[in-house]
Amino acid sequence: MSSEQLTDLQVAEAAEKAAPDEAPTAVAEGPREPGAAVAAAVAIEPGMRVLEVGVVATAAAHVALSGAEVELAEGDTPALPYDDDSFDRVLTVFGTMFAPDHDAAAGELVRVCRPGGEIVMANWSPDGFAGRLSAIVRGYGAAGSADAPTEWGTHGHVRRRLGGQLVLAIEPASVDLVAESADALLADLETSFQPLAVAASELEPQRLEELRAEVRALIDELDAGEGETRVASDYVVVIGHKPVAM
Repeated sequence: MSSEQLTDLQVAEAAEKAAPDEAPTAVAEGPREPGAAVAAAVAIEPGMRVLEVGVVATAAAHVALSGAEVELAEGDTPALPYDDDSFDRVLTVFGTMFAPDHDAAAGELVRVCRPGGEIVMANWSPDGFAGRLSAIVRGYGAAGSADAPTEWGTHGHVRRRLGGQLVLAIEPASVDLVAESADALLADLETSFQPLAVAASELEPQRLEELRAEVRALIDELDAGEGETRVASDYVVVIGHKPVAM
């Protein structure tokens, strides 16, 4: 079974600069639970071709820890460098949602998936912690499409982009982001949460401190930990079946 990891090149370049050359932090490991949920949502069997669309900056560290044989390749999510009907399974965990052109990204996921195959996405919900954090970052001039990335966490947006091409199921879920303190969580998010990592590498110092203050206030508002900082973040798992006859 092969797996290739791709990212939008413009976002990846900034994310690479902000990403540390070390093992994933506690926050970076948080999405492993959604990743497991995505992998378990459909059957993956030996011999299948599997594509995961995500962020190269964090993929290398996870692959190194896993010991799995995985091929990493950089590319542009709205123009994947693969032939039509190339993969049995197409997976994306908080990756494709940040592509600037939502229609193009959706079309590419469908195009590279073979008829009878499955596409599974994990997307942050707009009303959860990650969704609210993403909205804060966008308020500081983060580049992006007219649609917010977390629109992918709503039923209507998913059905508008994919409903005419796939048979869809959408399931709500939540994951806890845990750190020893609010300051530690904020520091981890600056390297592990893509929009904030990009903003931290690009904003002027004063604007960055203002952004950090807003994020810290959000963490304090939602912190439900006892002796540690624990913030729940809602997301949805989207399962799409590509019919044999389109």
